[in-house]
Amino acid sequence: MKLVWHGILAGALLSGMSAAALSQEASESTTTTTTTTTQSNDTGIKGDVKDAGHATKRATKKTYHKSKRTVKKGVHKAAHKTRQGADKVEDKTETPPQR
Repeated sequence: MKLVWHGILAGALLSGMSAAALSQEASESTTTTTTTTTQSNDTGIKGDVKDAGHATKRATKKTYHKSKRTVKKGVHKAAHKTRQGADKVEDKTETPPQR
């Protein structure tokens, strides 16, 4: 189970970092045509990284929620099938007469 969570979190972080890299590329291509100071460029990059972090957080929360719901449904289904099996065995079992 831990391995699944590690994979989910790694995927969310990787997607967030790739979004930051893509947005940085886009901002670099627009800043080459205009002259800007290094301070405003740093603010743009900082903002991009913050946006990527927020996107990663949202993706992680969404993935966690979906996983939790799926596990909950699976546990409920297993409990239901167990109950059905117990009822089946109970129906087949005869109680001996008591004296």
